[in-house]
Amino acid sequence: MGWLRWKEEAKFATTMVIDFPDAALEAPTIEKKEATSQEIEIPWNVVVHNDPVNLMSYVTMVFQRVFGYPRERAEKHMLEVHRNGRSILWSGVRERGELYVQQLHGYLLLATIEKTV
Repeated sequence: MGWLRWKEEAKFATTMVIDFPDAALEAPTIEKKEATSQEIEIPWNVVVHNDPVNLMSYVTMVFQRVFGYPRERAEKHMLEVHRNGRSILWSGVRERGELYVQQLHGYLLLATIEKTV
């Protein structure tokens, strides 16, 4: 029982100490993949998908807050989501699209990002 021993640290406390003398910890290998400029520059779409949970007025308000859309445009996209199951709300560079998706998730809307074809 070389790897397990008990150590008394205080009058009433006992701590288990695990000792692995033969085990050597290796540094983790970190692989870094950088996106090519073409992958970054390709326009990306932010897509909102229909869900049965959120009210239409709530979805309209979220579109206004996140994208700064006027009420009429936000309602147009909300109705497109309701009728067609999805709507492309924004197209542009990937990083900004990812930010929009995160914000929409924060409002509990189902949103994804996809490459344009």
